[in-house]
Amino acid sequence: MSVRLAGRAAQSAPPAGDGGVLLGIDFGGTKMAVGVADGEGRLLARERVPTYAERGAPQALDRALELAAKLVGEVGAPVAAAGVASPGVVRSDGIDLAPNVPGWDGLRLADAVRDRLAVPAVAVDNDLNAAALAELRLGALRDADPGLVVGLGTGVAAAVTVRGSVLAGHHGAAGEIGYAVAGAPWPGTMLELGFSGRALDRLAESLGVPGGARGLAAAAERPGAARDALTARADELARHLVTCCLLLDPQRVVLVGGVAGNALIRGLLGERMAAVLPYPPEVVLSRFADDAALLGAVILAREAVPTPR
Repeated sequence: MSVRLAGRAAQSAPPAGDGGVLLGIDFGGTKMAVGVADGEGRLLARERVPTYAERGAPQALDRALELAAKLVGEVGAPVAAAGVASPGVVRSDGIDLAPNVPGWDGLRLADAVRDRLAVPAVAVDNDLNAAALAELRLGALRDADPGLVVGLGTGVAAAVTVRGSVLAGHHGAAGEIGYAVAGAPWPGTMLELGFSGRALDRLAESLGVPGGARGLAAAAERPGAARDALTARADELARHLVTCCLLLDPQRVVLVGGVAGNALIRGLLGERMAAVLPYPPEVVLSRFADDAALLGAVILAREAVPTPR
């Protein structure tokens, strides 16, 4: 995949303070994105590559850092700070609740970025929290409070924003709705196993529909088995989103991720929420497409730059 440049030419990138440019890395279960931005957070270069999750965590981390080093070299400026968005609950010595890439729990992302790229300041957060930060600073939640960001991609998760901040929770696990109990008998299964990009890929395969989740959504435009199956999965997810909204009473719900990009799925969810909630929130699609978490990572980097004394 070729590098795309945006804004000014890379050679004339304005520095972040006096220390250089900003680096953002978004790790996903299917894709990884790396971007280099100027001091104002405007992306100068970015590139997306497959994660190859089945090959394990070390190769994914190594390829992402190799790509980061290449982009930084092409921009031609030192890195003032880096922001990293990762699935799961990030700790200093590992990562919890990130099962989609084998070995991800053993990574120390801040240390790896700092050591490999000689970056003086590195901030790491959950990928959906990073996406919510981008929505707060640049997107659909700038004028909405509270806000709820729902990620429908390789997995399912949410992020809560209140008074201009992303709510982390006691363990840093606020919004991990992919672990919600779904189905019967108790304890049923996890919500993410029924409605996520990978779950819908498996559903499409079981129905003999080619093209994975995208093909399933296309087939569901017409009455039949595919529509019935997708509607049943959307019903289960909508029940959980209704509960989230009853608890939070958000002004706006922002949908992000590849699965959220499908108009039929958005319509099913929106209709079900509006039908039962006493105060239905506005439901919108993020205007950042697949870049919300990457932009959030850049914001993390910008806010990690040491303040001059």
